Amino acid sequence: MRLYKKEGDTLKILCFPGEEVEKGDYLAIEEDGRCLLVQVIDTQFANIPGMLEELLRDLAIRDVAEGEDVDALDVGSHLAYIQDARLLVCKVRGALKAGRPTVERWLPSRVHSKIRSLKLSELLDILGLPGELPIELGWGRDGSHVSIDAKDLDGRLNIITGKKGTGKSHLSKLLALGLVDYGATVVILDLNGEYVNLGYTPEGEKNEYYDRIVVLRPGGNFRVSLAQTSLKIIMGILVHTFGLPGTSAREFRRIWSHLKAQNNLSMKALGEAIRVWKCNELVRDALYSRYYALVSSGFFTDDDGEAVDLADVLKRLDGGGLLIVNLRDLSPSHRRMVVEYVLEKLVELLSSWDSGAIFLFAEEAHLYMRETYWDDVITRMRHLGVFTTFITNQPDSLGENVYRQADNIFLFNFTNQRDLEMVSRASSIDAETVKLIANELPPHHCLILGYVVRDHPVVVKVRALNVQTMGRTRLFFASMPIVRAARSSASQRAS
Repeated sequence: MRLYKKEGDTLKILCFPGEEVEKGDYLAIEEDGRCLLVQVIDTQFANIPGMLEELLRDLAIRDVAEGEDVDALDVGSHLAYIQDARLLVCKVRGALKAGRPTVERWLPSRVHSKIRSLKLSELLDILGLPGELPIELGWGRDGSHVSIDAKDLDGRLNIITGKKGTGKSHLSKLLALGLVDYGATVVILDLNGEYVNLGYTPEGEKNEYYDRIVVLRPGGNFRVSLAQTSLKIIMGILVHTFGLPGTSAREFRRIWSHLKAQNNLSMKALGEAIRVWKCNELVRDALYSRYYALVSSGFFTDDDGEAVDLADVLKRLDGGGLLIVNLRDLSPSHRRMVVEYVLEKLVELLSSWDSGAIFLFAEEAHLYMRETYWDDVITRMRHLGVFTTFITNQPDSLGENVYRQADNIFLFNFTNQRDLEMVSRASSIDAETVKLIANELPPHHCLILGYVVRDHPVVVKVRALNVQTMGRTRLFFASMPIVRAARSSASQRAS
């Protein structure tokens, strides 16, 4: 390999047949004890003057020539060698001086510099990864094991995104269980019920996580009382989930204060208070409609024995555990109501320091989390100790401010340029890398960007998990005996 051209932070390197290099691979350009670390983001044919003419001449000769091809000087092999030469488009990712990272940059010599492939394991050693608390993600294309440091997810905003079926949810489960291994408390908003069986092996036996997982089903084993719900939480539900108008909201505040003064906060007492409250008839109708929405959800109860206190649940998970809120069977409005309650309750607990920091995993958050919460996640909730990971196959569903503030992005395959354009708005990466590498990633391969890899993008094949992941799509033709029976039946009818 030889250095050919430099444009800004982009280097172009000539690569000849036999030198195997792929997109995402790293190269080391070494000279006089210094080293530039560059990543291949695209491969092209070397555009040599006269190459098109030579290819056309060769094609014409093959079409008309007959008899034995005599090449006494073996010129053809040299021409073929040149015709197959490639041009590697590379981005400068870092530099070393005397084997240690440096911020210095220089222009290597075309003549004296040496270029070699850099193993992924060697790159990770240079970056000081995986660190003290390794979470094994998988392996690189050269077979090197890839791990990240759990500490690099602490206090960070993360995004896992990619096309449907590429392995996003699988990676989120791997990260969540990796955090639990080191004593973290993880809360998962499970949209499709994919996480509920993480306490079992694929064979259906209990695994080491079984006793560290709590699954809450709103309306089932997850019901709450008004007495343990603050006015701020209930107002958030009524206003943001059920659209209670401002005038009605003011009357509700008065009713709530009245019931609290009487120490009589319950669903039954609330319904009766609305019925006899002196107010405009339209206001009463608005309050009644929201009240019945709360009742129909089955989420609120007057039985203290049924009511679940999130603070108690989180204390049970001290030392590391998963709290999974199963949103699968809820209507969209009831789903948003439960999420509103859970998030506000977490903020309330963290504000009073009743709980340590919490890692929150949100699947397809745009379906149940209001957009104003995204700003809270980035600023207020983050400072209080709620560290969020968004998982989505619709990158444009997250606000641009989420991408600009994201610390880490785990990017699976995208071919749609609009999707790639959205992801490339993240401040920690360059758009060219995203667009050229992500659209060719095979299934279950992920491009890792951000702080966890010290801003050195890495392609990794995500490893399997010994748990029931529940993320596969149920297919009609998946069972071969059924297919064979159908074929047999069809052949009998044809005969």
